Amino acid sequence: MCRAEIGFYRQQGTEAAFHDVAASPDTLPSSLSREAAMARFHVRTPSGELVSGARAFAELWKATPGWRWLGRIAAAPPLVWVLELAYRLFLPVRPFLQRLWRRFAR
Repeated sequence: MCRAEIGFYRQQGTEAAFHDVAASPDTLPSSLSREAAMARFHVRTPSGELVSGARAFAELWKATPGWRWLGRIAAAPPLVWVLELAYRLFLPVRPFLQRLWRRFAR
């Protein structure tokens, strides 16, 4: 599922660089454990701040042509707070969706 999403963003011409922390945990900043990196989506902003969850998606969208407008809107309070709540509700469902994705991808 994650590979498909990354492939999608790359096709869109994103300026973001992706790191597979499952395969290369040495690429992680010292402040982030592998477990924490695998549990939530993380992005380093252009200013160097590490953000996760809804804020991370907003930053990714800001770095993706055609999606920048959505990134700016999604980053604005109170919408970012609502999106973070939705992201937290999604996280427990994600393993089930990943299993489904693997089954249908075969």
